[in-house]
Amino acid sequence: MSALQWRKSSFSSGDAANCVELAADSAGLPHLRESDDPEVVIATTPAALRAFLRAVKAGELDRLGG
Repeated sequence: MSALQWRKSSFSSGDAANCVELAADSAGLPHLRESDDPEVVIATTPAALRAFLRAVKAGELDRLGG
């Protein structure tokens, strides 16, 4: 995974260790990780990532676990 070019979320501030990072592999598949545990990487499809981001933006996940 070290060959991936990771980008930090624009909502992350400074050098905080709890940032979401995103990278795309050579096939264009997105990968996500948290900067405080960079060895744990989630690979997904562009369609699944779009659906997840839409749900987050719409607040559909705000009440999980509650």
